[in-house]
Amino acid sequence: MITKAKKLLSYLLKFVILLLAFFFIYHRILKNNDNLQEFYNLVIHIPYNKVVFTMTFIVLLMILNWVLESLKWWHLTRELYPISVWKAIESVFCGLTWAVFTPNRIGEYGGRVMFLPNRKRIHGIFAMAVGSFGQNVITNVLGAGALVWFLYSFIHLNLWLMLGITIIALMFIILMLTFYFNIKWMVSLLNSIKFLKKYHRFFAIMGKYKAAELLNIMWFCLARFLVFTFQYYLIIHLLIPQIPLLQMTLLMFVFFFIQSAIPSLDIIDIGVRSSISITLFGYVTDKTIAVVVAVSLIYIINLLIPAVLGSVFVLKLKFFDRTY
Repeated sequence: MITKAKKLLSYLLKFVILLLAFFFIYHRILKNNDNLQEFYNLVIHIPYNKVVFTMTFIVLLMILNWVLESLKWWHLTRELYPISVWKAIESVFCGLTWAVFTPNRIGEYGGRVMFLPNRKRIHGIFAMAVGSFGQNVITNVLGAGALVWFLYSFIHLNLWLMLGITIIALMFIILMLTFYFNIKWMVSLLNSIKFLKKYHRFFAIMGKYKAAELLNIMWFCLARFLVFTFQYYLIIHLLIPQIPLLQMTLLMFVFFFIQSAIPSLDIIDIGVRSSISITLFGYVTDKTIAVVVAVSLIYIINLLIPAVLGSVFVLKLKFFDRTY
């Protein structure tokens, strides 16, 4: 009787997750309908083959992006519980389905660790945090450097103020890299907090990653960062070919840096992205509609399409798995 109740509850949870995910995906696509129509209007004068090739390549890069994230997750889980590369891919896409309807995509953690045995799921959250931290380090390090370039090139601050900002940026970069490669400091910090000390067995997993392993994880993070930067370059270059490669790339670094610092719900995230992109690219082009369209399409391709694909793997979840 208890087993049947658990099965029924499991089916109900899966149904609710899929219902929420598809509601938010539908809502997002509906909200972006104008952008999709605007994209058609913008590319109607561009050779058809060029548009198809560019968009196909961007979709393939999306797959590469999430495969790289899956390999990173597979690498991280080796300290916890060995899983296959395919199961890592399933868990990452499943996590994306959870992510679309949760604040700051926090549901991605829950969806992903559900593919680990029951006793390893909380540990998995902290292992995933290491990978997320590595991604943030790449975003912040490259973004801080690009921000200095942006302020120097477009804002034209006082020389001494510019020098001060540059020094702060360098200190920030050094601090981020130092803290990442000494992530065991975070474990010590958590241990020093009295009411958290009893959970040591969960977050101690972060201290198990040595410098060489952290470097390997960072390579995955850097590869992902370059992949989605290239995606943005391809679509913006398709719509606004006048912007130079280096200038566009550095603006994207600043865009990612600012975006990562602003918490948001996915349902309003596209508005945040659009506002940031309009402000930044307004310094190099007056074609703001094209920029918004580009940002919206990358959002749909990189997050909404994988979330739909991940819905298949939601059905494989085992909420009451008792294995070790």
